[in-house]
Amino acid sequence: MENQELYVKKREDHIAKLKQEASLVKKDEHDYLKKNYEIFKNYKKFQSDSALHYIMLCRQLALKNSDSSSIAVSLDLAWIYSSIGRYIEAEHVLQQLNPTTLSSTLLPQYYETYSAFYSHYGQSNNHEKYYQASERYRDSLLMVLDPQSSQFKSATAIKILFQGQREEAKTLFKAMWKENKEDLEQRALIAYFIGLIYKQEKNIIAQRYYFAQSAIADIEIANRDNASLQDLALTYYELRDFDHAFKFIEKAIDDAMGCNVRYRIVEGTSFYPIINAAYQKKINTQNRQLQVMLIVISFLSLILIIGLVFIFRQVQRLRLTREELSMTNSNLRKLNEEVNDKNMQLFESNHIKEEYIAQFFDLCSNYIDKMEDIRKALLKKASAQQWDAIKDQLKSTQMVEREVQQLYINFDRIFLNLYPSFVADFNKLLAPDEQILPKKGEFLNTELRILP
Repeated sequence: MENQELYVKKREDHIAKLKQEASLVKKDEHDYLKKNYEIFKNYKKFQSDSALHYIMLCRQLALKNSDSSSIAVSLDLAWIYSSIGRYIEAEHVLQQLNPTTLSSTLLPQYYETYSAFYSHYGQSNNHEKYYQASERYRDSLLMVLDPQSSQFKSATAIKILFQGQREEAKTLFKAMWKENKEDLEQRALIAYFIGLIYKQEKNIIAQRYYFAQSAIADIEIANRDNASLQDLALTYYELRDFDHAFKFIEKAIDDAMGCNVRYRIVEGTSFYPIINAAYQKKINTQNRQLQVMLIVISFLSLILIIGLVFIFRQVQRLRLTREELSMTNSNLRKLNEEVNDKNMQLFESNHIKEEYIAQFFDLCSNYIDKMEDIRKALLKKASAQQWDAIKDQLKSTQMVEREVQQLYINFDRIFLNLYPSFVADFNKLLAPDEQILPKKGEFLNTELRILP
C-alpha cells in the first residue's frame, strides 16, 4: 500500500501510451478499434467511467463492421453497465443477444457476462434468487468451456465451493495457485477464494494470509475492482486489530469509489460503519487513556517541579553553608596562624627567659666562686700580715676591668646565641656605607649592644 501510487502511475502511463498509439492509427478503423479496446481493458477494473467511455467508442466502431467484434464489445458494455449499477441498461444489452446465434468463441463470454450480471445485481440487493441465476449461468459457462483451460478450472472450483464442497475446492485452488506464478490477476482471484475457504473453516491466520496475498496482487496491477481488501479489513476486525481494519476498509472504499463499482461501494459502505465504530471506540478509549496519562504526567511534572525547586533551594542553602564554612575555615586558619605566632613568640620568650636564667645562675655562681677566691687570698695575706699587698690589691682596677670585659663577652655570646642573625638583620636596615660591624675577635661592639 505504501507503493500503490507507483503502481497506479504505471497503469496511467501505460494507458497514456495506448492513447498516443491510438491517435496515430485513427485513420485505420480496424487498428483504431483494436487500440481503443486495449484502452478499455486497462480501464475495466481501474476506472469504470473511462472504461464505459471507451467501450462505447469501440461499439460505435464495431457496428461499422459486419464481423462478430460488435457482439464481444456489447458483452463488455453489459459487464461495465452491471458493475457500475446500471442494471437496466446491462439487461437491455444482454436481451438483444440470442445465444443460439452466437459462435462457440462468444458463448463463454455471453454466459460469463450473464453470470456476473446476476452476481452484481444480487450483491446490490442481497436476494438469493439472483445468486441462483448467477450459478445457473455458470453451469452453462462450464458446458461451453475447454475442460483444460484455466477459466474452466477456476469456474469449476468456484461452483463446487458454493455447493459446500470446501476440501475439493481447496485442492483445485491450491493446484491453480502453484501453477499461476506470474499471472497476478489470476493469483489475486485464486488467493481470494482460498481465503474464503479458510474463513469458512475458521482458520483466521491462513485466511488473513491469503486475503493479504490477493490484496497485494490487486494493488500491484492497480485493480480497484477487488474484494480482497474488504475481506482483509473484516479479518483484522475479527482479530480486533481495528487500526489495520479501518485502514483497509478505507482503502477498499476509496478503490471502489475511484473505479465507480456500485456493488463494491455497497459492500464496503455496509462494513464501514461496523469497523469505524470499533475503530472510533478504540480511539476514544485511547484518548481517555491519554487524558488519564496526561493528568498523571502533569501531576508527576508538578511534583517534579516542586522537587526541583526544593532541591534548588537546598543547593542554594548548601552553597551558602559551604561559603560560611569556607569563611569560618579561613578565619580558623588565620586564628591558627595567630595562635602559632603567639606560641612561637611565647616559645622564644620562654627560651630567652630560660637562657637568661641559666646564664644568670652561671654568672652568679662564677662571681660567688671568684669572691670566695678573693676572700681566701685576702685572708691568706691578712694572716701573713701582708697589708701592703692587700692594700695594693684593693686599689687595683684590673680585676674590675677584666670582669667588665668578661661581662661584655658573656652578654655578646648569650645574645647572639638567642639572635644569631641580629647583626646581619640590623645592617640590612642601613645603607652599605653606614653599616655597623664588630671588629675582628669581637662578637658585638658598643653601638650594637645598646640597640637591643
